[in-house]
Amino acid sequence: MTASNTGPVGSGSPSGARRSEATRNAILAAARERFAADGYERATIRAIAKDAHIDPSMVMRYFGNKDGLFAAAVALDLRLPDLMAVERDEVGRALVGHFLALWEENEELTAMLRVGATNQAGAERMQGIFRDQLLPVARQVCPDPEQVPTRAALCAAQLLGLALTRYVLRLPPAVALVREEIVAWLAPTVQRYLTAPSP
Repeated sequence: MTASNTGPVGSGSPSGARRSEATRNAILAAARERFAADGYERATIRAIAKDAHIDPSMVMRYFGNKDGLFAAAVALDLRLPDLMAVERDEVGRALVGHFLALWEENEELTAMLRVGATNQAGAERMQGIFRDQLLPVARQVCPDPEQVPTRAALCAAQLLGLALTRYVLRLPPAVALVREEIVAWLAPTVQRYLTAPSP
């Protein structure tokens, strides 16, 4: 069980459980506002606790650390395109272009990638995003329903690999690529993963 699912000792009674849930919800509400206002790097446990009118130790008790709190607080909607409305030979280009726009306008996504690589709660949140948002999109165009999870995972490897090298590690050659170059390099690979016959 992760820290985000545990409550303080003594929350077993109905009134204690209600207080525990109210405290957890107050922390999450304060965290969402603080992360949105300050970004992941500048937001602090102390500031979030102050906003929630509780002691910082309570935040740690419920969520373990800032990474765990961030993973629990931030709900990421990838707003993936409906690939059924896209020409079949353009789905790779559509997905790569969409993800590039997302990474460049949403710093929470970059923060979640960083957290997911180092924190169990963050990894579980990323897995949930993959399962709930990317799999249904891949299912729209994949020629073999049984291969949807594998093909979606390969797409994720390409897209997350790009994000890691360009937006988190900031490798100079990856940063130097312009949008059109990235789409030209990655779109055919993502297209193949989604729509090509099984090798």
